[in-house]
Amino acid sequence: MSLLFPVTTRFAPTPSGAMHVGHVLAAFTARHLADAHGGRCLLRIEDIDSRARDVRWVDQLMEDLDWLGIRFDGEVMVQSQRFDVYAAVLRELHDKELLYPCFCSRSMRRHENEDIARAPHTTASGCTHRPDRCRTLQADEIERRLVDGEPHSWRIDMHRVQDLIGCPTWEDLYAGVRRCIPSDCEDVILSRKDTPTSYHLAVVVDDAQQGVNLVTRGRDLMASTPIHRALQAVLGLPTPVYAHHPLLRDSKGVRLAKRDHATSIASLREAGYSPAQILSEIRSAVSNGGIWNANQPR
Repeated sequence: MSLLFPVTTRFAPTPSGAMHVGHVLAAFTARHLADAHGGRCLLRIEDIDSRARDVRWVDQLMEDLDWLGIRFDGEVMVQSQRFDVYAAVLRELHDKELLYPCFCSRSMRRHENEDIARAPHTTASGCTHRPDRCRTLQADEIERRLVDGEPHSWRIDMHRVQDLIGCPTWEDLYAGVRRCIPSDCEDVILSRKDTPTSYHLAVVVDDAQQGVNLVTRGRDLMASTPIHRALQAVLGLPTPVYAHHPLLRDSKGVRLAKRDHATSIASLREAGYSPAQILSEIRSAVSNGGIWNANQPR
């Protein structure tokens, strides 16, 4: 796996809980690929969700990374300090007539299982299309409901996006060349009153501004990439190469996550693991198909 350009990667955690071994795999992969290609690895704090702005978790994250010896280049970007930037991009999409208001309540859309501020971890390999009822509302009804102050979010019309950009491609180091078909994608929410930007919009804008040309992240986020590729195209932003790496899983095949206290870095550190052993166990897990079954600390 070799790239013919200096690489800029990023590690972009959401500090809403304890850092665990899955985070370390993502951070280590980004750092390794940057070093292997004479580049930089940046750190970005993805805290647009107010629940992810607990300074305790940010402090713990920085302490864990320092203890592990994983270093980053340049200044740390913090998304919650950039809402004005995202607002300007949303205005651009409004001007292009690519957004429409969605008046459906969260209870009505419970089946979406969507939290717009967080990365949508899923094992799907592509977009899931379903009809979006508010896309077809008449202009006079939309105006009336907006004037009445009815609560709403703003969705992107992926059918209009496809009319504008067609079906662009992107390259994944593990999966090869892939194609984005916008009309097959959900009309995702890009903003709502309590969350002024979405994960999808923020990461696309931030990657472009930071000059990220290689996005390294878990394979569970591959389903988001067609949406990101479409946003890059309509906004005239550069398209990075992607590397969706395998995930760490337990012995039952379940993805390791923040709920798994036993795999948090703080817990492993308290149990006597050294940074070198944690990284060694992660490498062993990857070579074992991603199954985390760590040995006792020596």
